[in-house]
Amino acid sequence: MKKSTFYPLSLLLTIILLTGCGTNPVTGKRELQIVSESQEVSIGQQNYVPSQQSQGGTYVLDRQLTTYVSAVGQKLVRVSDRPNLPYEFAVLNNSVPNAWALPGGKIAVNRGLLLELNNEAELAAVLAHEIVHAAARHGAKNMERGMLLNAGMVGLGIATSENDNAALIVGAAALGSQLIGQKYGRDAELESDRFGMKYMAQAGYDPYAAVTLQKTFVRLSQGSDSSWLDGLFASHPPSQERVDTNQRTAEKISLKGKLGEAEYKQKIAHLIKTKPAYDAYQDAQRALANNEPDKAISLVGKALGIEPRESLFLALKGDVYYKKNQLKEAEAAFDAAIKYNNAFFLYYLERGLTREKLGNLQAAKSDLENSIALLPTAPAYFSLGNIAKQSNDAELAKKYYELAAGSNSETGKSAAIALTRLDLPANPNTYFELKSTVSQSGNIAIIIINKSPIDVKNIQLDITLVSPGARATSPQRISSPKTLSAGKSITLDTKLLNTAASQAAQLNATVVRAEPAN
Repeated sequence: MKKSTFYPLSLLLTIILLTGCGTNPVTGKRELQIVSESQEVSIGQQNYVPSQQSQGGTYVLDRQLTTYVSAVGQKLVRVSDRPNLPYEFAVLNNSVPNAWALPGGKIAVNRGLLLELNNEAELAAVLAHEIVHAAARHGAKNMERGMLLNAGMVGLGIATSENDNAALIVGAAALGSQLIGQKYGRDAELESDRFGMKYMAQAGYDPYAAVTLQKTFVRLSQGSDSSWLDGLFASHPPSQERVDTNQRTAEKISLKGKLGEAEYKQKIAHLIKTKPAYDAYQDAQRALANNEPDKAISLVGKALGIEPRESLFLALKGDVYYKKNQLKEAEAAFDAAIKYNNAFFLYYLERGLTREKLGNLQAAKSDLENSIALLPTAPAYFSLGNIAKQSNDAELAKKYYELAAGSNSETGKSAAIALTRLDLPANPNTYFELKSTVSQSGNIAIIIINKSPIDVKNIQLDITLVSPGARATSPQRISSPKTLSAGKSITLDTKLLNTAASQAAQLNATVVRAEPAN
């Protein structure tokens, strides 16, 4: 095996400083650049769809709305400092007021934020701000800082975003959740405001809309609306400083452009019309969380009465039926959700879990694989592991459980337990740490530490002593009569005397048997 080469941190930093300097395409300042433009684009492309999926999926009931938002965005792109990036704009089916940008120009705005804006110019202010985040490499620079902090290691050191699905995502797709949840610093926010207002004016919009927008954000930040605090304000904190700075920037630009209030209201007319439906939907979610399924189903019915094509409402109806153990009704509701939107992972996942419970394993497997193709999650992998186990394919089950265990969630913990139960009998030594000590009677003893997530019993060890220049002794088997709890240790007396000869010998101990305790 080829040996890995490790370099001192000082040498790594020297290499980076010598090879990774460049000019920021927006500010014109010299800066450290480790992530190349091609890497920015690749990161954005690879994480755009998974990031959309983790935040509610795209809003499909009014596709012209996305066309409109994209058209406003592209006007700003054309006057930006990096117009050749492959920018894309998506509207997400999420009531939380938020917007985000991935490296390479992949931008999204939530349905909930569009309802809070007053005109097209304020929309332009939001999009221009996100365009600058991408163009000025703010996301890439956060990644670079993480790389330096980890001295070249893989981890990026970016906090996971606060959303319902982030903790369930496994594998490479988790990076997108980290990137869209990152908090930008004061300088990056002011920079995005300043250059965003410049783009607005050049595209024909009134830059003062960025001032009114920030005034609104400051007012809302002083309230207790958790949707704002968990959404836009978590990654883009507003401040009076930003309001005052934007005011001075607008005065310097000294141009009056388009506000577009009437046109904007016309474009979001369907959002305004259906807002009561989404309000009822959120009330239904809370009712279900409070174990009030009958109230929840009534509220879902109210939401569907306003907008019968919304898959979110139909899927929540399925959730209520699933909780009431009315599995056939739940499956039918998920069928209807997929009929109206066949490109959101959650509907396939929920139908797959329902079908697994109904015993329709082949159909469940197909649904779960479809959900993973859109967004790999711990529940999907865990359920596929269960199906493989029921089909007596232990190796495939272990593969799926291992993937699910990569999630820091309750499902991930359950998967780790299931994996251990399957693998422990075949590979018992993997799950223990062994240390030698001296017993109270003066004999050599072995401390057994259970590193697994389950309680184990019937632990057996083989012990040999290898004296210098001599052959190993015949293996001696010792057993633990007690159950060893997860994370705990036990000390076993080997009955071998702790003599000068034994101290000079090498003690080899191996766990050869262990079983799940229950």
